[in-house]
Amino acid sequence: MDIYKITAFDKKGELLFEDSFEAENDKEAKTIGEKRLEEEGMIDHTHRVVSPRGKLVVFHT
Repeated sequence: MDIYKITAFDKKGELLFEDSFEAENDKEAKTIGEKRLEEEGMIDHTHRVVSPRGKLVVFHT
């Protein structure tokens, strides 16, 4: 399992949300990350999910 990181920002670039979670692969990380962002009400803000290798799994502006 790898540890992925979620971050969400407002329009000024201020950090609104940050969290980490474990996933088997990038596909699972995308699903988990988007679900967490929805649960936290951050899905409409600029956000990203990044793999431990630095790959952007999800990016939304």
